[in-house]
Amino acid sequence: MAHTQPLNISHKRRRWRRMSLQRFLRGEGPEAGPIHLVQRRVYILPTRRGVFFAVLAFVMLIGSMNYNNSLGFSLTFLLGSLGIVGILHTYRNLLHLSVNVGPITPVFCGEDLRVPVILENYQYPPRYSVRLFFPQHSQQKVVVTDVPANHWICIEPMLSTQTRGRHPLERMTLQTIFPLGMFRAWAHAQVDTHYLVYPKPDNQNELPRESLYHFNLAGDRGKGSDDFAGLRNYHVGDSLHHVHWKALAREQGLLTKQFGGDRAEELWLDWESLPELDVEARLSRLTRWVLDAESMKYSYGLRLPNQQIPLGQGPEHKHRCLEALALYPNNFAASQSNTLSG
Repeated sequence: MAHTQPLNISHKRRRWRRMSLQRFLRGEGPEAGPIHLVQRRVYILPTRRGVFFAVLAFVMLIGSMNYNNSLGFSLTFLLGSLGIVGILHTYRNLLHLSVNVGPITPVFCGEDLRVPVILENYQYPPRYSVRLFFPQHSQQKVVVTDVPANHWICIEPMLSTQTRGRHPLERMTLQTIFPLGMFRAWAHAQVDTHYLVYPKPDNQNELPRESLYHFNLAGDRGKGSDDFAGLRNYHVGDSLHHVHWKALAREQGLLTKQFGGDRAEELWLDWESLPELDVEARLSRLTRWVLDAESMKYSYGLRLPNQQIPLGQGPEHKHRCLEALALYPNNFAASQSNTLSG
C-alpha cells in the first residue's frame, strides 16, 4: 500500500504530460461548437524575428554590463519591456474568442468547399490580423481577418475536395503575430460537424430515353406542364415554382399547383442500365443524369442496388438523390439514421 500512491501519482503525471503534448500539437479533438478559446488552449512562442530580437537584447545587455553604460542599460530595458508587452498583447489577441461552424453547402467532387466559420468577440477589445487555416490540408489557404469588439463575423476558408461522401471537418488553426510580429500565438479548434461531397458529374449528358414515359392530357392526372389543372396538398420534393404562395399568404395551407397537358414526362435513373461502367463511373453518370433531369423539369426517380428514391422534382428531391449517390454503398443506412435522428 505504501508504494501504490506514488505509482498512481507518477502515472497521472505521465498521462497529463501526454495529453498536454497532444493538445499542443493537435488540439482537443472534435467538439460541439461553439469552442471558447480559454487560457489553456492558446499557445505562444517567439518567431524568428522574436528570437533575433532576444539575441540582440542579450548582446546589448552584455555590452552595457561590460562598459557600465547607463544609456545602454536604459535602451536594453526599454526594448525588453516592449517585448514583454508584445507577448501580452499577442496572447490576448486570441484569448476568449469563440469559434463555430455554420451549415456547409455540399459541393461536387473536385470543387472547392466553402466552410462558414463564425468568430465571436463579445465584451472584449477588437482582434486584429487573425489568420485561420486548415493545417492538415495539403494546400493551405489562409484567411486573414479582423474581429470587431462586441461583434461577430463569418469568414469562409476554402477546402479542396478529393473524394465523394460525408467527411468530418478537419482541425482548424487560428494564429496571430499582432502587434509586433515577434511572437506567434495559436490555438486549435475542431468543431464536430461533417460536410457532404457529391460525385463528380460525368461529361456525358444524354439522358436514358428508354426509361422516359410520356402522358397525354386525359391520363396525366395533373402531372403535365401545359395547362393549369387545380391544386393539391404540398408533397416533399415538389418544385417551389409550383407552390401556391398566395394561398399560403391567405393562411389556406401549403398547396401545389397541378398542370395537365401532353408534356408530362417521368424518368427513372437506373443503376442497372449502366452495366459496362465501374462503380465510380456509374455514380458519375447518374449524377449527371440527376442534374439534367432537374434542369429539364422532369419528374424523375433513382434506383440503386440498395435503395430506391420515388419520382419527384425540386431542390430537396435533387439533394436526396445526390446524397444517396455520394454515400453509396452505405446510403440506405445513412438515410435511415438521418430519418430516425430527425
